[in-house]
Amino acid sequence: MMSEVPTILVCEDDEAVRCGVVDTLSFAGYEVIEARDGREAMDKALNASYRLMLLDLVMPHHSGFEVLQSLKKHRPGQAVIILSARGEEADRVKGLTMGADDYVVKPFSVRELLARVDAVLRRTVERPAEQGKVRCATGQLDFARMQMILATGEVVSLSERECDLLKYLSANNERAISREELLRHVWGIDPKNLHTRTVDMHIANLREKLGDKDQAVIVTVRGKGYMMILCDES
Repeated sequence: MMSEVPTILVCEDDEAVRCGVVDTLSFAGYEVIEARDGREAMDKALNASYRLMLLDLVMPHHSGFEVLQSLKKHRPGQAVIILSARGEEADRVKGLTMGADDYVVKPFSVRELLARVDAVLRRTVERPAEQGKVRCATGQLDFARMQMILATGEVVSLSERECDLLKYLSANNERAISREELLRHVWGIDPKNLHTRTVDMHIANLREKLGDKDQAVIVTVRGKGYMMILCDES
């Protein structure tokens, strides 16, 4: 059980909606920080200390997309749930592709909001705030340079999608992640009623690039999906 009470940043310019969300979260036991417009949201998103941000898309001064883009550049491990009246698929896909963890369309119920908040906090409880380089059994991943330095000294280039997939897996180190979750958060698409082997194909290609013949880095978890195993940096 965590001793620290999670702090949640609520970025919403509609006062009635913001107050309702803040009251709901406070009553549920969370610490809450408020941002009333895009300018305040941008400042607190980059400088405040919090575990999760609830982000409206349409705000004055800076849109939610602008805040999210800047946040993911400077604090790539930060958890975000988008709150918006925009229910169009294009906006959902864009938000998830840019790095949001979930997307809740207004109007939403108190129970739904709290369930989404709890789910994201549980998923990201051990997510590192920053991922530059990580070590695994076959070498070192350098996300900034988009490459893998194998134990043999060979340098292997990685595509942007491969990097995104490895970042998500490594951010959830030693947790089995379903193909559906990977499609939603790495590819930004709704996996419902979608039959595709794109995740498995990417994993197979990555194992070859990482020299992971024995699945010491990316493990197949039967009935679950895939799990990444990183080396202890200490």
